[in-house]
Amino acid sequence: MSVFKSLTTSDVLITPFKVNKSFSFNGDDFISPNIGIDRLYGTNQPYISGSNETGYIKTQSQALVYNSVKQLYYTNYLRGENGSPVLTSSIGVDGVRTGQDGIQPMYDNFLSNTLKANRYFPTGSQEHIAVFSIPSNIFGEYIKPGTFLIDAPSIGTYTDNSEGELMSGSSKVGDIIYSQGMAIFTKTTPVGNIANLINASNITCSFQSTTTIYESQYKCTFSPNEYTYTQNPSAISGSANSGIVYDFLTGSYFQPYVTTVGLYNNANQLVAVGKLPQPLQSSNVTDTTILINLDL
Repeated sequence: MSVFKSLTTSDVLITPFKVNKSFSFNGDDFISPNIGIDRLYGTNQPYISGSNETGYIKTQSQALVYNSVKQLYYTNYLRGENGSPVLTSSIGVDGVRTGQDGIQPMYDNFLSNTLKANRYFPTGSQEHIAVFSIPSNIFGEYIKPGTFLIDAPSIGTYTDNSEGELMSGSSKVGDIIYSQGMAIFTKTTPVGNIANLINASNITCSFQSTTTIYESQYKCTFSPNEYTYTQNPSAISGSANSGIVYDFLTGSYFQPYVTTVGLYNNANQLVAVGKLPQPLQSSNVTDTTILINLDL
């Protein structure tokens, strides 16, 4: 009878899979420090330290919010919503360079897919943007596309279209960066305006987070001549400590039932216990295999 049976690498299979969790925050709840979803107002204006500040969780400059969002998510689209054309220039025989100067479209900008992008960013003086910043400890690895919703009565309802665009009905009003937890409004909303969206008190924000969980599957196989002894107290004849089983349990046709499987480390320490939903009778003619799944 085998007491412990070693597992090989072929007996262990690790499979990753995505899980989602729904969140919904109302009113002032989602801007509390315990949740940390901030609403920020960005303005295209000169930076002046200590003035024109924004933010419910952490105070920041409106000018810095505007410039940071432009740099991170819109650099490639400042000269065209579908992507800025590459700048070209030439050097004449006299050594003078002629042509276009400026920023080349060479940044990542955190696109959500490989489809043709369509990103508008206001660049006029004193133009504004609104940003909903969700912390990573809430959205996990990324916000699940197609689940983001902002509902502000008398201002509007906004959803994402699963392709990285924020929509108000059929109109695009901004972009959502799923992997960064950033919802960016770059166009005036049909009903209200960006300032009203940032300052609204009666507002709901909901979405689903995404996290990868790794499931480990252990294949425990034993042959007909292994684990042929039962530890059921009712099978013991005489005193409980005698270890003598009834005669009918010692025959070659006796097939014990398995109810529990324990997993041990190299030091023979029990680290996990698998309970079967119902007793499983082992076979005396073929191998018996039990699969144990652990989600970590």
